[in-house]
Amino acid sequence: MGDVWAWLLFFFILISLLVMVVFQLMCLSDLEFDYINPYDSTSRINGVVLPEFITQGVLCLLYLITAHWVMSLLCVPYMYYNYRLYTRRQHLVDVTEIFNLINWEKKQRLFKLGYIILLLFISLFWLIYSALEDDEEYL
Repeated sequence: MGDVWAWLLFFFILISLLVMVVFQLMCLSDLEFDYINPYDSTSRINGVVLPEFITQGVLCLLYLITAHWVMSLLCVPYMYYNYRLYTRRQHLVDVTEIFNLINWEKKQRLFKLGYIILLLFISLFWLIYSALEDDEEYL
């Protein structure tokens, strides 16, 4: 039963990561269509970047603690990419360069979104599998 609770926790953490990345994409789209000014858009995006990195690190750490080795290995490229952005100080969006880099920023977040959706489907599969396996034990 503990495995089901772990997968449920992983599922909700992945949902929160998904919400953070979609929020960043919405801010970039609003900026592109001129619904919001560059300063507000970059301050909203920059306010979500570090919580996204921390949440991803916690997720990978939880995979390691609960001995889900394959899932932790699947999280390593995304975590390494975030680490590389942070150490190069490229993780924040610059208000003066946002219009020059808006296509790159959107593409970067779309790849993150696809990666998180892949992890979400794998996690959902294992959640259902664990729940059905626990159900068979009680019969």
